[in-house]
Amino acid sequence: MIRICMTFFAVLLATQALAAPRLLTLDEALAIAADKNRDILKAREYANYVQGRYVEERSVALPQLALNGGFGYSKDDSTKALYGNTSLQASRTVDLSLSQPLYTWGKIGAAIRAAEVGLQTADQQLRLYRQTALRDVAIVFYDLLLAKELQRLAQENLAQKKRHQQEAHRKFEAGVATDYDMLAADVEVENARPEVIRTANAIRTTTEKLRFLLGAEQEHFDVSGRIEVIPEEPPQFDAALAVALDKRPELADLRLRIGIYRELVTIAAADDKPRLDLKGAAGWHQLELRNNGLTTRSDGPAWNLGVYLSFPFFDGLKSSGKTQQARSDLRTKQIEELKLKDSVSLELRTARYAQIESAEIIRALSGTVRQAQRLLHMSEKGFEYGVKTRLEVDDAQTSLLRAESNLLRAMRDHLAAKVTMQWSMGVLGEEQ
Repeated sequence: MIRICMTFFAVLLATQALAAPRLLTLDEALAIAADKNRDILKAREYANYVQGRYVEERSVALPQLALNGGFGYSKDDSTKALYGNTSLQASRTVDLSLSQPLYTWGKIGAAIRAAEVGLQTADQQLRLYRQTALRDVAIVFYDLLLAKELQRLAQENLAQKKRHQQEAHRKFEAGVATDYDMLAADVEVENARPEVIRTANAIRTTTEKLRFLLGAEQEHFDVSGRIEVIPEEPPQFDAALAVALDKRPELADLRLRIGIYRELVTIAAADDKPRLDLKGAAGWHQLELRNNGLTTRSDGPAWNLGVYLSFPFFDGLKSSGKTQQARSDLRTKQIEELKLKDSVSLELRTARYAQIESAEIIRALSGTVRQAQRLLHMSEKGFEYGVKTRLEVDDAQTSLLRAESNLLRAMRDHLAAKVTMQWSMGVLGEEQ
């Protein structure tokens, strides 16, 4: 019996341990995202793709070897009227062929250089997705902390309303309060419940967003921390813009792609230019001839080697059209670079304004919360002694709840703006 009880308690403790959520700090959440976020995994796989593309383009400059073999019969009765009979021929061949470009008007070199630049774009893609994932995870983490704080305020407000309800019922029973006072207290309690429900649902939905960003859909976790921040001024715009133009992975990636498109222009322009190729083959050939019951067979090694010139000097202006398209693509990418610089500038200004705005709100509300707390305390004491009305207490409580909620939201906005500012500068997660 004792053994059964011990086993039962062991299973119960193990079940509770499994059911307990894993507490995550912001740093732990960011580390999980860097390892499991789907976009980051996709960027790493893109690196494998461009590596394969580089190997493919480089292969054009290397010798091409092929082993060819054949076995066949042939018979032609059209010679029967001339020679009186026909012969049956059998041939067997085994050849090793070689093809090596010697000169392609820069086409192969441009393709290899473009592939080498493509390797570097993979690094920038990984930086882009990593920084974006870190930004999104941090902001959703702050959203979850805010939702938990707002739920705490909603629960405290509901508890306060219930205390007022109990006080109203006590006074009613003592004959110093009216039905109106008691009914008003009941209504206030019921009106405070929806906010508790909303904040609880906000916690659930924000947790699901964080789980999605972390790539940990099967894990059961919770976050730990408080929204506490000391307002900071953002860096000066010109200095931040200089860093962004140098560090933003999108800009670095686009500059690399512009280099690729320049090489594509060279490749397209070389299609109607002369090229030299070295071609050869070596192997063993056998020829067998059967005629009037006689079989003649001959075999031996065979080889050939030569340098061949090809010059498609007129291809119906096909090469000219491809070159025009390649140059247009290059100019389009250059225009996209200018547009992206403008977009980066706009993102920086927006992030700076958001950080400045939230800092000013925090400074403005820090003293207001303390004043609202004191006002509520004074109004509750006055109501208890009968010198304050229910309306004055409700107003004081509403003012405190609004001030605390606005302060928490401003702190969350300030933290999110700082993260967005670092992301806009292209240094998020790369400070060290």
